[in-house]
Amino acid sequence: MPKTLVPEDTSNVLSKAPLSQTELDNIERYWRAANYVSVGQIYLRDNPLLREPLQLAHTKPRLLGHFGTTPGLNFIYAHMNRVIRKNDLNAIYVTGPGHGGPGIVANTYLEGTYTEFYPAITQDAAGMQRLFQQFSWPGGIPSHASPDTPGSINEGGELGYSLLHAYGAAFDNPDLLVCCVVGDGEAETGPLATSWHSNKFLNPLRDGAVLPILHLNGYKIAGPTVLARIPKDELADLFKGYGYKPYFVEGDHPLPMHQLMAATMDKIVADIGSIQRDARSNPSWQRPLWPMIILRTPKGWTGPQTVDGLQVEGSFRSHQVPVADLEKPGHLQILEQWMLSYKPEDLFDDDGRLRPELSTLAPQGKRRMGANAHANGGLLLENLKMPDFRTYAVQVEKPGNSLEESTKVLGRFLRDILKLNAGSSNFRIMGPDETDSNRLSSVFEVTDRVSVAKILPTDSHISHDGRVMEILSEHCCQGWLEGYLLTGRHGFFSCYEAFIHIVTSMFNQHAKWLEAVRHIPWRSPIASLNYLLTSHVWRQDHNGFSHQDPGFLDNAVNKKAAVVRAYFPPDANCLLSVADHCLRSRNYVNIIVAGKQPELQWLDMPSAIEHCASGIGVWKWASNEGSGDPDVVLACAGDVPTLEILAATSLLREHVPGIKIRVVNVMDLMTLQPAGEHPHGLSDERFDALFTTDKPVIFAYHGYPWLIHRLCYRRHNHDNLHVRGYKEEGTTTTPFDMVVRNNMDRFQLAIDTLHRLPHIKAESAVQFFEGKLAEHKEYVSLHGEDMPEIANWRWSLA
Repeated sequence: MPKTLVPEDTSNVLSKAPLSQTELDNIERYWRAANYVSVGQIYLRDNPLLREPLQLAHTKPRLLGHFGTTPGLNFIYAHMNRVIRKNDLNAIYVTGPGHGGPGIVANTYLEGTYTEFYPAITQDAAGMQRLFQQFSWPGGIPSHASPDTPGSINEGGELGYSLLHAYGAAFDNPDLLVCCVVGDGEAETGPLATSWHSNKFLNPLRDGAVLPILHLNGYKIAGPTVLARIPKDELADLFKGYGYKPYFVEGDHPLPMHQLMAATMDKIVADIGSIQRDARSNPSWQRPLWPMIILRTPKGWTGPQTVDGLQVEGSFRSHQVPVADLEKPGHLQILEQWMLSYKPEDLFDDDGRLRPELSTLAPQGKRRMGANAHANGGLLLENLKMPDFRTYAVQVEKPGNSLEESTKVLGRFLRDILKLNAGSSNFRIMGPDETDSNRLSSVFEVTDRVSVAKILPTDSHISHDGRVMEILSEHCCQGWLEGYLLTGRHGFFSCYEAFIHIVTSMFNQHAKWLEAVRHIPWRSPIASLNYLLTSHVWRQDHNGFSHQDPGFLDNAVNKKAAVVRAYFPPDANCLLSVADHCLRSRNYVNIIVAGKQPELQWLDMPSAIEHCASGIGVWKWASNEGSGDPDVVLACAGDVPTLEILAATSLLREHVPGIKIRVVNVMDLMTLQPAGEHPHGLSDERFDALFTTDKPVIFAYHGYPWLIHRLCYRRHNHDNLHVRGYKEEGTTTTPFDMVVRNNMDRFQLAIDTLHRLPHIKAESAVQFFEGKLAEHKEYVSLHGEDMPEIANWRWSLA
């Protein structure tokens, strides 16, 4: 049975003033120390303890950073330290407000973890000076809680994902408490607004707990926040409606606020312990009302009251740098008075070290939130137990003569991964209500969809213990999975191709995180973020134009080559091989694009493994060039483009005797880039060996054609490259008519080929292909389905 956050003894949790006078004085001083170090990072590059009068030369020429949210973050951090020490909690701190980096860096510096990771930043005056100068300084650290920041799993620069990351961290971590501060500006974003429903997926029996703290300081960059301007009763009702029990901590006088926060934290930690004890001892537990805090404090708390006659503390003017333009008369003095108001001589000794009675307020060792291994998930990562993917192979006696739903085959593989790792509880599948639709239903033979909300007898495969997480929010799926991976587990995200765009910006942030951690030695590698994009653009028989957009890859390949991988397995055996590789990999974003409809199977398992290892290759069984050069190269990437290229090959070989064709299938899209641009990229010599240096190349691509040109523009034969792909010609139509509308059908590909081979006289063949196109269009308009010889086509050439 997992341990709960607190023991049975909950005496004194309702005390209105739980802190003794000494405890109150010390926690207030610790908070002042964190505020002082935060302000110093924004403003100073020298004279860190103000042991001499402040001069302009001591300050930074460019003032960057955000102070407005920081005192509240420091306030919460100090009180988290207290309950961690009091209850021996295992806790991490997720910072939602975007530029709260100064506070998190300050607190990890005060607790000692920053110095352990960065020994040059010593806990003395010299180290403090280096800490201050590096902040928002060229070659230094950003103003967010970036990957450089100990204890961070949420950079926060782009708002909206903190609560999702927090819940992702808590899933399957039964003794972990995740304190998540949600900024009231951040709370206005769509992802965050939906995130509150994550409590319907948190099982107190097997998961940890999340303590959301909505930090109401009233303002964004230049205006008020929505939640800060609604009545208190309405705000309380909102969060009760979300399924939380809100506790209000409000005020601007530090000492009463410390007592109120301490009493509230004691009560909440006791509440969480009671919830977990009940669930872990009572089989008939009901979904609890998890506690949360609504913390209302002034924006820029403890900062300058006014600057140039304008209110700063408690207004939007404190959002970033409360006093700027330090060359302006009086401004340098305001900064000096502000920093001295924290009484640094009362906080740091003569050497610049935090005074002993304050340093003991931080937890010790791994209990420090900056040192918690859950915030450096690679330290906890265990390899998945993987079945042999070869045992799920589709039997392919001849290429293109049997049908199979490739993702359905993958579902059986994922089912057994879930089964093998059930004891470890370290693998989950995410998806927006599409697991069945995407043909992964076999996973429900061993698990269910998870929900701790009401479950009806008529529901299918829903339970408190499920390992499939479905919610009709791609944001939630993405954020949960990121939090799960960042804390040392594994996952898989299946989604309709057109709607993965919803999380493009979230993907961007995660990819940037992965790129950053490659240069941070103490960050251990985590499991890769694995996407399956299916229900794709070429098969939207009844959804039509709304479900057609293959452009996620266009954005993804903008990211660093060390991070992004893109795969187009043409059949089930290739999909199995690729999925096995991706689930074993580390620190990548792997994007797999594969259809879910019945499709022809091309490669037996040994051939599929060889093809996937190469990522690209000539399909000799489909080619007829012999030992010489081909007349044309027909290339493809994607399952439907592969089908159409092979059908075009078949037509050309049947109707244009003597034509010599080389068929090249691209499974790993990044092989098209030059070797110097991507680790999977082909050398020029190998690329030329595949595509020649002077022959026409007709390339059928799954997505927007321009991406292939972009990847290949520096290749020798680029001028002969002609790409067919999706051109935004979509509607509710038949599968073959879909490729016809985008000019990527077999007849058009054959016509394109002959137009680029003027020395081959095949006017009759062109007329035949054009006639078949016209015949098909008429047939579809009359019958509402593809011509039988198209729908039932099989590869038949020897």
